[in-house]
Amino acid sequence: MHSACILGWGHTPFGRHTGHTLQSLLAEAVAQALAHARVPAEAIDAVYVAHYNGGLVDDAFVAGLPALACPALRHVPATRLENACASGSAALYAGMQRIAADQARHVLVVGAEKMTAAAAPDVTQSLARASYWPEEGSRGTSFPALFAGLAQAYAAAYGDPGAAMARIAAKNHAHGALNPLAHLRRPLDFDFCHTVSEANPLVAPPLRRTDCSLVSDGAAALVLGHREHLAGVPRAVGFRAARQVNDYLPLSLRPPLWFEAPGLAWRQACADAGITLADLSFAEVHDCFTIAELMSYEAMGLAAPGQGHRCLEDGTVQRDGRLPVNVSGGLKAKGHPIGATGVSMHVMAAMQLCGEAGEMQLVAPDLGAVFNMGGTAVANYVSILQRLR
Repeated sequence: MHSACILGWGHTPFGRHTGHTLQSLLAEAVAQALAHARVPAEAIDAVYVAHYNGGLVDDAFVAGLPALACPALRHVPATRLENACASGSAALYAGMQRIAADQARHVLVVGAEKMTAAAAPDVTQSLARASYWPEEGSRGTSFPALFAGLAQAYAAAYGDPGAAMARIAAKNHAHGALNPLAHLRRPLDFDFCHTVSEANPLVAPPLRRTDCSLVSDGAAALVLGHREHLAGVPRAVGFRAARQVNDYLPLSLRPPLWFEAPGLAWRQACADAGITLADLSFAEVHDCFTIAELMSYEAMGLAAPGQGHRCLEDGTVQRDGRLPVNVSGGLKAKGHPIGATGVSMHVMAAMQLCGEAGEMQLVAPDLGAVFNMGGTAVANYVSILQRLR
């Protein structure tokens, strides 16, 4: 068990927040997390802020924003971490390492992003900077196009994944309808998700709009403490494993089905935790595009290569299945404010383990997993979490 554990959390609703700034979203999540953990700001020894930005907003020096939310943090060391869509996990792991090194008793981790104020072409351009710019982004290749290429390679190897991708979208929208924090709380059925229409057009063939995660605003925060100092705390969620595995940034250096590193991260994390997939109660996985969730089933060993569709057809990954996946709605329905995503995924897992997930709550979950991915499976984080008290 890792030295660091989660004591509390905060989470704004994800969505289009015209009345909020990046600073106000961050402030809301921080205030919630400190209150939920029952840890005063004066007890925080370090702050880690996850933020992608990429030109989306003018707030570039975001490490300075938590102190504006809470003046007691004014002289506390604060650092920004950016690791594309896995920025939140990068900040979390940095905070965990600081506690493990006995350099902090309490750490505040917060991820935030304000995306919807930017025009759609600007968002696309910003996200493309998380690709290998000389060969991909600079040539006009968008992130939907990169994952469309992955879906095309999957089709060439195993057959058309379109139906499986539509089932993932429908599943996650059904789950998201139960999440009061989700950006889109509206169920969408399989037929709608599987059919190209005016309401569900192709974005980058074969990806339809329902295969793509949402552009969202939002923030999420965690308060970390040391598992040997839990006297009087209302709850604690520990880390049985926390693994990061990277891969080459250029896709030109990787095979067409470029999901090798996530599989390695899953295997290492399960080995560290001393578990198999059969021991897990649920998983939150990075479904930036539905093809990513489909390949996650295979990367984690839930299905053989090319057989991920079986996890949907037999109900394995539904909320009442053997291993529910993305009961929060995932990035697909909950939303994907880049810097907040990794923190949010860990908040959702902690909520489940502590029985505080409301309508989303599963029956007596014991072990949860989080898979957060940066870029085209370049930075891959897998956490195995368990409630301590």
